[in-house]
Amino acid sequence: MRLLLISNSTNAGEPYLDYPKYEIKKFLGDIKTVLFIPYAGVTFSYDEYEAKVANRLSEVGIEVKSIHHFTNPVEAAENAEAIVVGGGNTFRLLERVQANGLLDVIRKKVMLGIPYIGWSAGSNLACPTIKTTNDMPVIQPQSFNAFNLVPFQINPHYLDAHPDGHAGETREQRIEEFIELNQDVTVVGLRESCMILVEGGQYKLIGPHPVRVFKFGEKPQEVTDLNALKF
Repeated sequence: MRLLLISNSTNAGEPYLDYPKYEIKKFLGDIKTVLFIPYAGVTFSYDEYEAKVANRLSEVGIEVKSIHHFTNPVEAAENAEAIVVGGGNTFRLLERVQANGLLDVIRKKVMLGIPYIGWSAGSNLACPTIKTTNDMPVIQPQSFNAFNLVPFQINPHYLDAHPDGHAGETREQRIEEFIELNQDVTVVGLRESCMILVEGGQYKLIGPHPVRVFKFGEKPQEVTDLNALKF
């Protein structure tokens, strides 16, 4: 199984998908065409989303074809050389993946070895469930169950900060609520500018920051080697 799970598409002050584009190219190797899943887009069209991703990835020689152009999305997924799942609203993304019969199809393809790239909501979808997304539930999927490609939950865009004047819960407190009710599940807080490469059963953290790992009954840990953890 080969996965590239990216926290965020864009760093502040930088063009869209600029910082991860070379890692995406390196990860794909000789693959030149990818199947894009745009379903997390809500306030813009799938055509607009495809164009935005295609424009950036063309800079590294990758052609993007969105699944919404295919009359048979299952067949499109079965024939794909690589799957790329964009960010946006995770609930909408999962609802559309389920409605189009793609959950089992894509999971089987990735388990058999085709590369999977996701950022933000696309990284959430690689987890057992989408329960650690940061998004508002704007639509109800059939269930919260996702691709289950990794044995832990990701919280993308993980933030340590507690903004001045904000009296609500921190991100850490929200994740602690999750592990209180899901005590056998590990949560990986993936900070911005970072990504997790999964290859050959090993995990490699790419980027300038460690991940913050949450387990029930334990203090959160700052971790740079995910292979040392037991999930």
